[in-house]
Amino acid sequence: MNIMNLKISIVLLLTFAIAACGQETKTTDGFETRKVLAELKNTKLKEVSGVASSVNNKGMLWAQNDSGNSPEIYLIDENLEVVLTCHLMGIENRDWEDIAVGPGPDPAKNYVYIADIGDNKAAYPYKYIYRFEEPVISAGKSEINLSAIDRIVFRLADDIKDTESLMIDHKTKNLYVISKREEPVHLYELKYPYSTNDTLTASNVMSLPFHEIVSVDYYPKRGDVLMKNYQNIYYWENTRNEDLITLLKRRPVQVEYEEEPQGEAIAWAVDGSGFYTLSEMKKKKQSFLYFYEKITSGNRK
Repeated sequence: MNIMNLKISIVLLLTFAIAACGQETKTTDGFETRKVLAELKNTKLKEVSGVASSVNNKGMLWAQNDSGNSPEIYLIDENLEVVLTCHLMGIENRDWEDIAVGPGPDPAKNYVYIADIGDNKAAYPYKYIYRFEEPVISAGKSEINLSAIDRIVFRLADDIKDTESLMIDHKTKNLYVISKREEPVHLYELKYPYSTNDTLTASNVMSLPFHEIVSVDYYPKRGDVLMKNYQNIYYWENTRNEDLITLLKRRPVQVEYEEEPQGEAIAWAVDGSGFYTLSEMKKKKQSFLYFYEKITSGNRK
């Protein structure tokens, strides 16, 4: 190639690159650039530490606050309006850090799992997961009391650690929590069926080369996994229909992510069309509910 042709090629490449950068919608690693759904202004949701898509209430999310707040969960819409407040009777919010919706004892029902597993100072030998049937909103009711609640008590197999993320494998019903304040972090497993009468031990099943993992979610139809810390979102696409542990041994894709004020919540949409993130409220900083739409290839739904 002579010098003139080389110059022409370089100009063309630069032209294409500039044109691509000028597009309004960027795509990255299988997801569109985040879309703002609503600004967080409701003080009921000031310290959101976990969200999960509702199965029984279409198009809505469950949200919870972390330590120092009331033992309540909130059913919210995509405008961040609280549609239903559920009071958990006889339960303490020691340090709620994540929430999940999934299968449970009755295969015909959906269940909510609340993870009281936070421990900033590594002071608590026991952790708790609260399980109850997923409520269904009814006309004229904005608040309900919940008393039929199972309590799963467990400890980590090796040490007392802070944990902030909870995931349920919908195929096996096994529960997983991930340590936060170490590098690498570790994945701990509670195999189903888990007793609600005894103190259980969560096995240390693997390490993951990350730090400060604060939320995780599992999409049951595909078996895909999302995991986040404050700076990054990691995505495992389960194209080989692998079991969860085998999948997590693979290298994830890093989703393009702009750091939120204190983003501790991530959740798949029920239909797998994408995922939500939400941050706590922080002084002088705006927090939003975001949605990252999944780019479909036509061969996976």
